[in-house]
Amino acid sequence: MAKFAVIGLGKFGMNVAITLFEKGAEVIAIDTNQVLIDEISDRVSVATNLNSTDEKALKANGIQDVDAVVLAIGNNIEVSVLTTAILKKLGMSNIYAKVDSKVHGRILELLGVQNIIFPEEQIGIQLANTLVSSSVLEYFDISTGHSIVEIVVPEFWVGKSLEEIALPTKRGINIIAIKYSRQNVNEEGENIIEEKINDMPGAKDVIEENDVIVLIGPKSKIDELIKETTEVV
Repeated sequence: MAKFAVIGLGKFGMNVAITLFEKGAEVIAIDTNQVLIDEISDRVSVATNLNSTDEKALKANGIQDVDAVVLAIGNNIEVSVLTTAILKKLGMSNIYAKVDSKVHGRILELLGVQNIIFPEEQIGIQLANTLVSSSVLEYFDISTGHSIVEIVVPEFWVGKSLEEIALPTKRGINIIAIKYSRQNVNEEGENIIEEKINDMPGAKDVIEENDVIVLIGPKSKIDELIKETTEVV
């Protein structure tokens, strides 16, 4: 079972911790606010009130044994930086840090944190991409210079197989999944719409009208694809 620690239980940290736990992960939730600890205590594996700049307390709670740490202290740069330094000292390399400013993010990058999360910036990017193209449903940048996007398939892809579209070979973009709706008849003989997902699409799978595809690839390639499909449409 995957094991995570979430340090800082504001709205962001609280949602991350609860969602990870609901997905079956073991989660240690950490904050100095006892009200927040009480609120989340029955929704994670362990909820503990401690100061994340206390190295001994972190070690005593097994922080060094988790697969990844989500550092969600975005509004206190000093505590965030000190906590990061301790985590690095304890050998933690897989750190996802929420920041509220470019300066904050840059400082953590200098400390060796590779996974920087800027929620407000991400929301802005997603909104802009959604406004530019009505086919874009979700858009996420990830820290490796890649993006994940969920789009409604353009009309000129309908009826073609993934092999014909050839996004991996022609674009360097991989298709993660195909989401689709199909009409069916239930046991009572009523027509119903079923939402399904093909999470292991193959080369011979054919795109149908109104399908939604989930793509991952270099940000520049994703942005280029969105622009071109928007222009054609």
